[in-house]
Amino acid sequence: MNKVIASADEAVKDINDGAVLMLGGFGLCGIPENCIAALVRKKVKNLTCISNNAGVDDFGIGLMLKQRQVKKMISSYVGENAEFERQLLSGELEVELIPQGTLATRCMAAGYGMPAIFTPAGVGTEVAEGKEVRNFNGKDYLLEYAFNADFAIVKAWKGDTDGNLIYKETARNFNPMMAMGGRITIAEVEELVPAGELDPDHIHTPGIYVHRIFQGNNYEKRIEQRTVRKKI
Repeated sequence: MNKVIASADEAVKDINDGAVLMLGGFGLCGIPENCIAALVRKKVKNLTCISNNAGVDDFGIGLMLKQRQVKKMISSYVGENAEFERQLLSGELEVELIPQGTLATRCMAAGYGMPAIFTPAGVGTEVAEGKEVRNFNGKDYLLEYAFNADFAIVKAWKGDTDGNLIYKETARNFNPMMAMGGRITIAEVEELVPAGELDPDHIHTPGIYVHRIFQGNNYEKRIEQRTVRKKI
C-alpha cells in the first residue's frame, strides 16, 4: 500500500461537506498547518471539528472559522479566538466544550476500539446534562462516547513512507491519540524518509494507523502568546 501523497491538497481531496474531523495540536503547537490551508482552499463547509482548541483569529482552525467552514466545534479551550466567540454568541456555531482529560480519553477510546468510557469529570455539572451516570464503588461516573471521526489530521516532525511517525517534544500533544482514532488518518511531516530509517524505539505512532502521509512545507510554527524576559 503506497501511503505517500504529493501534497496537502491531494491528501484532503475527498474531505467533503459535513465531514467530522479530528485535528491534532495544542494551541498553535503541532497543528497540521498545510492541511488546514488546503481545506481553506477547498472551501469545504459544514465541518465538525474535534480539536483541543480553535486556533486564533488568523491562524490554525481560526482560518476555517473565518470562512464559515465549521458548523460545530468540539474543544476543551477556545479563549484565544475572538471570531469563535462572535459566532458562538450569535448562534452561528454549535459548540461542545469538554474537560480536556475527557477529550483526550474519548480520542484514545476511538483508537482502542472502545465504544465508550466512564469518567468522574463533569459529574454534577452542565456537562452531565442528558447523559448516563453510573455508580462504581460509591462514586459517580459519567458515560461518554468515543469519538467517531471520518478523518484524523495530524502533524509530526518526521515520518517514513510506511507512515511511522515521530513527534518533537511538546508538539506531540494530541497528535498520537488522534492519529489512532480516525477512520482515515492523514499525516503531514516536516521530513519524510524511506521506510527503515527511523529507529523503531523512537516511533510514537506506528504506520498501521496512518493511511496518507506527505512532506509539508513553509511551516510558520507561530507562537500563540510569545512571552520573554526583560533584558537586564
